[in-house]
Amino acid sequence: MSESVAKAKTAELAFRTSDLSKVYGEGPAAVHALRGVNLEIPAGELVVLLGPSGSGKSTLLNILGGIDRASSGRAFFQGDELTAMTDRQLTAYRRRHVGFVFQFYNLMPSLTALENVDLVAEIATDPMPTMDALDLVGLKPRATHFPSELSGGEQQRVAIARAIAKNPTVLFCDEPTGALDSKTGVGVLKALQEVNTRLGTTTLIITHAAATAAMADRVIHFADGQIREVIENDHKVSPDEISW
Repeated sequence: MSESVAKAKTAELAFRTSDLSKVYGEGPAAVHALRGVNLEIPAGELVVLLGPSGSGKSTLLNILGGIDRASSGRAFFQGDELTAMTDRQLTAYRRRHVGFVFQFYNLMPSLTALENVDLVAEIATDPMPTMDALDLVGLKPRATHFPSELSGGEQQRVAIARAIAKNPTVLFCDEPTGALDSKTGVGVLKALQEVNTRLGTTTLIITHAAATAAMADRVIHFADGQIREVIENDHKVSPDEISW
């Protein structure tokens, strides 16, 4: 998919929420993780979510990713209501549309980079060639290396390749650079930007590194389970220009 075609998808909405709330527990011990969140995320955008720990960022991603349920309110993916789906429907949604990247790589130590990516490609409904996924994140030459032979940044890029090998419509990244230094993290951000640009994959990144916002199409600031500010970025920079 060309960059122009990928970015043309931004005329559509990937996600929309209406008064979305999530409460864990009951009574005095209840924790309000989300409090009436309303947002729209156009398809094809790279979105950065900023905010302190416990502000609701991960809870939002878990609900949009179909691995948690809201307490109230509604959430939609491409017009389909996630909050009304059965468990089976959510499983099908995750399998077909969603890729996850977490702070910790969770690679199988006894498998090569290529074999780790194959684990997902083998069960996906419409996977891309595994080597293409590794090539997209700049790791084709390291395909036969084991995790112990890769740096932390390279392992995270394998995790990204594993997530995109299934050809997801959306990619959720929860602190993908959290365990990395700035220089190594930039390589991971470049891989995510490449995925977003070349595939048109709607990409949501949770991070504490505020400087990362400079590479995003849209920046969402969270605090106390609410969206405090949404900024559309007209002047994005390359990850190479970012440090933290």
